[in-house]
Amino acid sequence: MRKTFTLPLTSALALAIAGCTGSNTTSTPNDTAASAETSGPATTAPYQETFRPQFHFTPKENWMNDPNGLVYHNGEYHMFYQYNPYGDKWGHMSWGHAISKDLVHWEEQKVAIPEDEEYMIFSGSAVVDHHNTSGFGTKDNPPMVAIYTGHKQEPEKGQDQQLAYSLDNGRTWTKYAGNPVLDEGMENFRDPKVIWHEESEQWIMVVALSTDYKIAFYSSPNLKDWTFLSHFESPGSELGIWECPDLFALPIDGDEDKRKWVLEVDLGAGEEGSVAGGSGGLYFVGEFDGKQFIPDEDAMPESESGPHQWVDYGKDFYAAVSWSDVPEEDGRRIWVGWMNNWQYAQELPTSPWRSSQSIPRTLELASHDGGLKMVQEPVDELQTLRGEQKSLSNLTVTNDTRSLADWNIQGKALEMKVTFTPGNAEVVGLNLRTGNDEKTVLRYDVSEETLALDRTQSGQVDFHADFPGVHVAPLPLDNGQVELHVFIDWSSVEVFAHDGVVAISDKIFPQPDSEGVEVFVEGGSATFDRIEAWPLKSIW
Repeated sequence: MRKTFTLPLTSALALAIAGCTGSNTTSTPNDTAASAETSGPATTAPYQETFRPQFHFTPKENWMNDPNGLVYHNGEYHMFYQYNPYGDKWGHMSWGHAISKDLVHWEEQKVAIPEDEEYMIFSGSAVVDHHNTSGFGTKDNPPMVAIYTGHKQEPEKGQDQQLAYSLDNGRTWTKYAGNPVLDEGMENFRDPKVIWHEESEQWIMVVALSTDYKIAFYSSPNLKDWTFLSHFESPGSELGIWECPDLFALPIDGDEDKRKWVLEVDLGAGEEGSVAGGSGGLYFVGEFDGKQFIPDEDAMPESESGPHQWVDYGKDFYAAVSWSDVPEEDGRRIWVGWMNNWQYAQELPTSPWRSSQSIPRTLELASHDGGLKMVQEPVDELQTLRGEQKSLSNLTVTNDTRSLADWNIQGKALEMKVTFTPGNAEVVGLNLRTGNDEKTVLRYDVSEETLALDRTQSGQVDFHADFPGVHVAPLPLDNGQVELHVFIDWSSVEVFAHDGVVAISDKIFPQPDSEGVEVFVEGGSATFDRIEAWPLKSIW
């Protein structure tokens, strides 16, 4: 069995072959997990190493990418993910596994679905087969079923869809003896998301024909036998290979009786890529009738050029997927994305792990600018990590930068809510993780009505040419104000503006003692109407 590929990471063809996993450079079982260099000596205590996120999930060691198989069952949230058990770069793709009861604290499990001699285990989804349509369990003990892409090991090429099932709440998994359950003889055919479509009473699979820039829809009565339904394509969205689709219905403005369907597609390798460059996600709002997805042109906000909208305006939110089987009484659509970008994914300066997942986010559709926008907000469960609240009100700043240390607002793991009125200022913003000539700048341009996250001075940025940059999102004032919700961790910043209408997610790698927070105003006076901040406890 051949274990290494020879095409370079930057090869678009190589990225296409590798699927939603993105890279084709593998490690071997003899590789060490601690091959990355950090900007300073790491501590020996697990989960306290330099740059280790304190409230984002990371594996204890080794490489991780796309979240897979997110499913809720018997009081537990399961997060599977692309994982290399043997090293800190992409390779030997298997499904890692972690479990949480609250979406905040995670317990890493043993590898759930390992690669074998014939296949690597690429991205996919998982469901609870409540009616035992598959026959893998019983009605009293319904099986959890994982649906994933089998990527044939070299030198043979090809991708097909396979099943594995668990009868013990996801602790152990059995690969279905009848695999593959869907094989179209294609080289790039991957990342199945399976849902139960209540209206047509059947399983629906949404799967990417990556290099054809298409999404295929299939139906099944039992998860084993699949019938082709339709294709979806959008020529104006062919900005990178299509991967990791998701399909779900969302309420409009919180009204469960008014819903639209969202088809989300991620972009992998490509000359143009996502809005911030490289990999990222886009989505369409429309209707799904159990056979085909039809985008609704009337749902497009006037400020969007179409035919799609962007999921996140930062560089580091990719391959997002939503949880299946969240209890009906909960009612939330919750998802999580991979905080990385395939342009530099394998070069992040961390050890002995590489990559993190985002914080979990809830999704809804909101009326916005004459159309509908998918809004993302952090799950409420994160509030359990809050320490003592610090706050101030009505701080007016004129052509100046003010440290918030006087109000004891600082730290490496911090949540902030900030509302400001720009007044006659030209630019208003925040400097985050400041110190040692480092800062991550969150900047609002009043005349352009844009919010930008600038990480060019954020700390260690020289490990890859595509890492430093400024990532910009459109953000008109809301009743003359800007409202921000910011999460700062040891190596990331996630920004949610105007109740999640805009999200910007970026990795950063500042020195551990860069803990300051500043506000600044340029070209006039602005008032910070309210600033609230909470230090966040570690989940480890």
